[in-house]
Amino acid sequence: MNARGRVGLVAGTLLAMLSSSAAGQERVVTNPARARVDYMLKCQGCHQPDGAGNPANTPPLRNHVARFLSVTGGREFLVQVPGVASTDLSDDRLAEVLNWSLLQFDAANVPQSFKPYSSTEVGALRKRPLRLERMSVRETLIAAIEEMSAKQHRK
Repeated sequence: MNARGRVGLVAGTLLAMLSSSAAGQERVVTNPARARVDYMLKCQGCHQPDGAGNPANTPPLRNHVARFLSVTGGREFLVQVPGVASTDLSDDRLAEVLNWSLLQFDAANVPQSFKPYSSTEVGALRKRPLRLERMSVRETLIAAIEEMSAKQHRK
């Protein structure tokens, strides 16, 4: 086999490997620049550019948001809150901005077992948005997060 043939074989093999590994799982953030712009346009008006939120009416993302992933119902909650579920972003782009936000504002608390949001998951969850119950659901989840944190500190 000549050099050109070997290069073609190697390139084809690499492409097949990348395609097969990517087919079963989505990359965490496929387009970080677009996710950042989507955050700026759809989220930062309330959550602020740095994810700090507003103590009066908007919860912080910074150093908090990924903790929801560690409690039952928390992952779903992040998609079902009104501002997220009702955004006009496509399911793909919403999944991307959710994954970007978790890594941008709270990477230290993203569980090692984290599976990135997919467009399919986001599409299904946003069909069941939280409305008036969102505050009680949030309070329940925060209590579970605090309990889990207290147990970890006692160890």
